[in-house]
Amino acid sequence: MSLTKIKSPSQAGKLRAALLAMGCLLAISCKGAEVPQPAAEPDLGCGPQICAEGATLREVYAGPVETWPAVETTNDTPFEEMALLDRPVPAERSAMARLGEALFFDPILSASGQIACASCHHPDLAFTDGIRSSIGHDRQQGKRNAPTLLDKADQPVFMWDGAAMSLEHQAMMPISNPIEMAETQAALVETMNADPDYAARFNEVTGQDTIEMQDITAALAAYERTLTRRTKFDLFLEGDRDRFTDQELFGLHLFRTKARCMTCHSGPRLTDDEFHNIGLTYYGRKYEDLGRYALTEAPEAVGQFKTPSLRHVGRTGPYMHNGLFSSLRGIVNLYNAGGARPRPRPGMENDPLFPETSELLPELNLTPDERDALVAYLETL
Repeated sequence: MSLTKIKSPSQAGKLRAALLAMGCLLAISCKGAEVPQPAAEPDLGCGPQICAEGATLREVYAGPVETWPAVETTNDTPFEEMALLDRPVPAERSAMARLGEALFFDPILSASGQIACASCHHPDLAFTDGIRSSIGHDRQQGKRNAPTLLDKADQPVFMWDGAAMSLEHQAMMPISNPIEMAETQAALVETMNADPDYAARFNEVTGQDTIEMQDITAALAAYERTLTRRTKFDLFLEGDRDRFTDQELFGLHLFRTKARCMTCHSGPRLTDDEFHNIGLTYYGRKYEDLGRYALTEAPEAVGQFKTPSLRHVGRTGPYMHNGLFSSLRGIVNLYNAGGARPRPRPGMENDPLFPETSELLPELNLTPDERDALVAYLETL
């Protein structure tokens, strides 16, 4: 074998590179060639009980709901399984519902003649108003967030504190609230009977010569019962399992298991229709809202608010009774931390009404990716 004389540093560098390459090839030939491995599949959050069976989330959620992984709730709280909403919407609205629709968008219901139901429940905003707390009569601002009116046909209790037990009752309360529409029932009935168009339309529907307050609220409730919209989650429940992305599917799984959301948000409407304190009472502070206590005066009700339905939650921000959170991620972060847990200020240590945050809110220890997935799922609802 002849050796070539190296004449320059560049030649020396090329030779070293060649020798290194030969060394690598020899090492591979001795060890056996390593075949490049495919990229890892995205982690869909298989829990041990699933992965042990060699299944993926796609596979375990492909079947009917009753075959899905077991739901986890705090303290084994009873729950209702997820299901499609019962939406018996007729081909066209009844005459009473059409009359209610006209009233819903008409500021005639308010004392100023400037505020309609739609002022705080706008169709383009999923029948909310998109602000922390609604603005009413004489530019007064309330302290509670306007909830959506979508899919309320079979809801048993209304208002954040449960003050209304029917859609009819709920429809009447803003009208007479001095901060909202500020109209008295007597004045509204007089105004409606003096309007020839409404007098004729109500007569056609009720057969009565005069309009009563219960006729007005019945019409509004009839219209509100028709308000519904199908969502991506509905399509998924109907069997289109490919409708969800991997991240949304992971979020669904977390919602049912590690995040324990179904402790309070279960059933077709994703709510238990109960009242809980999640620590946002602001007791003894500027923004204090005692919640259900103002209605019941039961000490345990201080700071309790109704569990809202999560249907359409991706479009109904800001969130919570006071509109405190502008994003779903903020809410998920709150629950991940176990809710807010305020401590008594000096002088309040022995206050029997000092609110206690619900024991149904443990710390969840969700990772950032898990919280992202949970938000992605919530936006499908």
